[in-house]
Amino acid sequence: MATQYGIAGTTAKGIAASVERGVAEGALNPGDALPPVRRLADGLGVSAGTVATAYQELRRRGIVVTRGRGGTVVAAAPTVASRRPPKVPPGVRDLAGGHPDPAFLPRLVPPSRLSPGARSHRGTPRLAQLEEAVRAWMAPDGVPTEGVTFAHGALDLIGRLLSVELRPGDAVAMEDPGYHHLLDLVTALDLRTVPVAVDDEGIRPDALRAAVRAGVRAVVCSPRAQNPYGGCFSAERRDALVAVLRERPEVLVVENDHASAVAGAPLHTLTSGGLARWVHVRTVSKFLGTDLRWAAAACDPTTLARHDGRLLLTSGWVSHLLQETVHGLLADEATRASVARAGESYARRRSALVGELARHGVEARGVSGMNVWVPVRDESAVVNGLRSHGWWVAAGARFRLASGPGVRISVADLEPADAVRLASDFAAVLGESEATYGG
Repeated sequence: MATQYGIAGTTAKGIAASVERGVAEGALNPGDALPPVRRLADGLGVSAGTVATAYQELRRRGIVVTRGRGGTVVAAAPTVASRRPPKVPPGVRDLAGGHPDPAFLPRLVPPSRLSPGARSHRGTPRLAQLEEAVRAWMAPDGVPTEGVTFAHGALDLIGRLLSVELRPGDAVAMEDPGYHHLLDLVTALDLRTVPVAVDDEGIRPDALRAAVRAGVRAVVCSPRAQNPYGGCFSAERRDALVAVLRERPEVLVVENDHASAVAGAPLHTLTSGGLARWVHVRTVSKFLGTDLRWAAAACDPTTLARHDGRLLLTSGWVSHLLQETVHGLLADEATRASVARAGESYARRRSALVGELARHGVEARGVSGMNVWVPVRDESAVVNGLRSHGWWVAAGARFRLASGPGVRISVADLEPADAVRLASDFAAVLGESEATYGG
């Protein structure tokens, strides 16, 4: 039980706020147990029903979870704070961040004028030349591009759509393991996550069918470079998933093609399957720069109207200065050549690590993208063991809902020569883990 933080309050709202404050300030950590209902009620001089109501509110908002006889504990990723990774210790090689190799990023030169003049930004929120560039970018991959829109990054767009389309308590099918910020976003919107298992071809049709028949209102998935597992849709998998989704045409399908140009795999998009409600999202942060907080999306007419209607009421538009910068880079021949080299290098580095691990008898997943997922029995033992060898990798807990443990290794700047040493160290750490922890 957590004993270093005194929960206060005389009402359910006050007690819940006290627990939330403790979590936000770090006095209550993931896994810390809260006092049993009757014990806390006696200590605060309130009824057991008041404490039970407070705990119920905390559960509803994803701050705590109940484990039967294990009591009520702080959630692994409480929604008052995203699943932020621990700070990288000094003196180790960071392979946990998932960032692109800076060597392949272009130099960002913004337009010379900070204002385009008296143009109505709300009346013309998107630059026509960038709209056409987006259509030319997506259409060859089979994405319908009659309706396109922009947002301040993929999370901004997906969060806006889910908040418009769904209501608190609605269920969303999410990849498992999946991108931790998306998992946190869904919980923060007071929506329920339904885990959908993935493999080398992305989300599995049987798992998706179970989620759809269970009543999910939306599906969020990656067609390639799935983070962290690395799967990508084949044409056959795409067709099987579309067949499942056609059973529930009202379900909104959100396809997050976050790595696109550097995914190292062709796109087999669900949006080409004649679905009723869909959106295909692309960003440029993985190959043009992490500070370019811009996303493009192609949508069905209803989804487009709902997104843009809410955007108009909030930020109104995406900075035209940002749009001009993105357009200039997308149109630049040297930049396109650098992006192509980046995609080839990431594929070579990813394959090198998977191959080296296999040579040591270590299974690893990663057929596309910038990450490799390695199933392990004890995440902490592996992370700490690799740290002692000078490597810092991401524990899989941030990415998982119901799937088994693992670690994620970002390979964007891991040269094949370095992969040889990392794989050897990884195998050694697994051997040490088995000797110490029995697996």
